[in-house]
Amino acid sequence: MTATPEVLTVGRVGVDLYPEQSGVALAQVRSFAKSLGGTATNVAVAAARLGRCSAILTKVGPDGFGDFVRTALEGFGVSSRYVTTAPNLLTPVVFCALTPPADPPLLFYRAPIAPDLTLTVDDVPWDIVDTVPLLWVTGTGVSAEPSRTTQREILLRRARRRYTVLDLDYRSMFWPDADTARAEIDWMLDHVDVVVGNRIEVQVAVGTEDPAVAADRLLARGVRFAVIKQGADGVLVATESERWTVPPCRVEVVCGLGAGDGFGGALIHGLLAGWDPRRVATYANAAGALVAARLACVDAMPTDAEIEELLCR
Repeated sequence: MTATPEVLTVGRVGVDLYPEQSGVALAQVRSFAKSLGGTATNVAVAAARLGRCSAILTKVGPDGFGDFVRTALEGFGVSSRYVTTAPNLLTPVVFCALTPPADPPLLFYRAPIAPDLTLTVDDVPWDIVDTVPLLWVTGTGVSAEPSRTTQREILLRRARRRYTVLDLDYRSMFWPDADTARAEIDWMLDHVDVVVGNRIEVQVAVGTEDPAVAADRLLARGVRFAVIKQGADGVLVATESERWTVPPCRVEVVCGLGAGDGFGGALIHGLLAGWDPRRVATYANAAGALVAARLACVDAMPTDAEIEELLCR
């Protein structure tokens, strides 16, 4: 891809290994299927599936899985131009068990540190940071150095211009404790204009699981658009002047992994299209539901036609 990106995501990448036998514990799985994965990666793919020119800023190891990541990204229409290599580190691998399907456990192989957490300021395409219509960063990106400092520098350079999106993306295994995560994520809240997270993630970020109270606290920090995912209870969207709860889309859950990332890619599409907040959230909610009804993350990302079909049912 050579076009100037509309979307730059920053952060986690890896190779997901899904069991080919469902309904059994990881120890009983006999074979796995390989797929591209990682939150920032999935979001970039989801946006590209909806026609957006996407790129990701991340790192991989000097190994076959790193080669796979670059090839797979390009195959999904995401530029790998800003995917660099971290010497002496391995591209992360994640094993997934499919029980329970709504929230399957993950086993991360990211030791001693994942390449995406070694991003430095020298890896950053500063001209793209300055001009890209939508920048997407994650809470995971500040869980370790040097990525923490790099992501902070990106946000300072970005100066909260629209759209600068924070996906709270809290995973406890990446942090020593929730208080440390809260302290690092708290700094980011003053440097973004859109925040996306679920109830557990807003509890870590602003100290409450109550969606209405969490939205109040995010807006008080200068966030212009707060999106709080509530699972079967729908999605709360809040701006300075209005707020709504978008009802859930009812689907049979096959695998909950990637649903939030499908939501994120559709959110990006709606923001860049200039839709009103309610339409953005309704569309994104349908995208997330479609991913939850499928197996795998990037391969499951829906098209615009599939999302519109679900909305019209």
